[in-house]
Amino acid sequence: MGYLRTGILMAAMTALFLGLGALLGGFGGAMIALVIAIAMNAFSWWNSDRMVLRMHNARPASGPEGAALEQMVHEMADRAGMPRPAVYILDNDQPNAFATGRNPANAAVAATTGLLQQLSREEVAAVMAHELAHIRNHDTTIMTITATFAGAISMLANFALFFGGNRNNGLGLIGTLALMILAPLAAGLVQMAISRSREYEADRVGADICGNPMWLASALEKISGLAARIDNDAAERNPATAHMFIINPLHTHAHDRLFSTHPNPANRIRALREMAGQDTAHGPWG
Repeated sequence: MGYLRTGILMAAMTALFLGLGALLGGFGGAMIALVIAIAMNAFSWWNSDRMVLRMHNARPASGPEGAALEQMVHEMADRAGMPRPAVYILDNDQPNAFATGRNPANAAVAATTGLLQQLSREEVAAVMAHELAHIRNHDTTIMTITATFAGAISMLANFALFFGGNRNNGLGLIGTLALMILAPLAAGLVQMAISRSREYEADRVGADICGNPMWLASALEKISGLAARIDNDAAERNPATAHMFIINPLHTHAHDRLFSTHPNPANRIRALREMAGQDTAHGPWG
């Protein structure tokens, strides 16, 4: 169901791009915007692991704590039949984690010191399994494709704003202006919906990788409560990377449901408890 929903949303994004291209920029304008967007996002995708890890001051996992984390991640990757990712640690009190890389063979996972210190070993394993699921599901590539179309749509709107666009689109001045404003907004909403869909799928696959959905449910419950009170300065400086984390690291969007890149943690926890056959009225350990 997760891939079906993602496919439908990506088809909607493609249709939005084609429709906007025909109305505002014509075929030529649409192709120029698409080529530029592809070039920009291809560069980001190819260098994503190095860029993101540098943004968040990640360091290779080392010392007793890092060695234990690396062993845990590699053992789960082996059981899941996927390449072993590089493992990094972020010196940050906010419990959180993310995955990056252009494909499973060139991927990395990162956990904050707050995650390692404030969660149990089982909960940490579940969080890292969630990140391994993102890698196995090729979510980085999926989000790059959606970012390409969202960027192309924004470029088309800007082309129309500065160069007049297609004057024979039949919408009139008011309609064209409304389209230039609403189309990028719609593209952003679809992009965020795809991101939320991938989070649910990573929860499902991650629960399977770690072997216990309730470990991940408990981890999400703890992380969501702590992340709302603890700052993540690196994420605040680089908000475009917020969608990569298991829980939204930004305080400013904590209650913004429509524009959130993450599903409501309560809904994710409920879905995981249902996977485990648990009564949702009970606590995190049933």
